[in-house]
Amino acid sequence: MKRRSFSMIVGAAMAACFLPSLALAENHLSEAITHTKEAIEHGKAGHADILVTHAKEGLKHAEAAEKEKTNPHTKEGITHLKASIDEGAKKDAKAATGHAEEALTHLEAATK
Repeated sequence: MKRRSFSMIVGAAMAACFLPSLALAENHLSEAITHTKEAIEHGKAGHADILVTHAKEGLKHAEAAEKEKTNPHTKEGITHLKASIDEGAKKDAKAATGHAEEALTHLEAATK
């Protein structure tokens, strides 16, 4: 009886340790989408610097999602996020927003 209880407690503890990391892994794509939407919002307002900040964060999550599970839409989203960052660094909010919108289209397609 004690052995069974001990096994159950150890099993539950191990599950509690691994579940948060699994949940985070599944959320990379949704985080990339969220940050890309924020980048678009700021780009439309002409805030190129803030667009770059969100695009970089979105890129980080998109690359993590691609590492977990390869997808042509995620790859294309990464390409456009990089272009958005490059354009935003040049203070061209309009071009950066266009690339971020294209990235969003692909990242959302990757969820389907």
